[in-house]
Amino acid sequence: MKSLLLNAVLFGTALSLAGCASQPSISSQSRPNVDFAAYKTYGWVTPLATDKAGYSTMITGHFKSAVQNEMAARGYVYDANNPDLQVNFYSNIENRSETYSSPTMSVGYYGYRGGFGYGLGIPVYGSDVETRNYKVGTVNIDIVDAKRKELVWEGVLEGTLSKKAMENPGAAIKYAVSQIYTRYPVAARTAAPAQ
Repeated sequence: MKSLLLNAVLFGTALSLAGCASQPSISSQSRPNVDFAAYKTYGWVTPLATDKAGYSTMITGHFKSAVQNEMAARGYVYDANNPDLQVNFYSNIENRSETYSSPTMSVGYYGYRGGFGYGLGIPVYGSDVETRNYKVGTVNIDIVDAKRKELVWEGVLEGTLSKKAMENPGAAIKYAVSQIYTRYPVAARTAAPAQ
């Protein structure tokens, strides 16, 4: 049980891209010849990828809220029973490290006490090695044609996670989802409702 809760928290941090140390990378792809304006309603894929062991996680709640805002802003209406589209979302967190090497040079210097004579040593070249560990989060949002059971759109965001984002997953998920939806084929008609 403790492991499941820890995994749910890690999923949340993976999604917490609002405080990215660098700008996140966003990509998307659409199925050709799909008229997204023809869809009117949406619902959820069952089970959602962020759910665990038959229950809905807090991360799922944050995602649902953020996606509902974006879908409503585009004129879609939620329909649990017979939606035109089904939405699913995934998150992943990965530990990465980068090693940097910078050249260094040291030179020896010596002198005599009580006498004269000074010397300069031969330059010695080397390098300083520095390793930076960090976390990278990836968020996927899938939009599926419910009747044909085929993926019609996918948006992906990847970015470095900051401590601030990991401490506030709700705000971070809202930010990540809003950024992904900037690539959605239907533009927002209204501003997404405030949470």
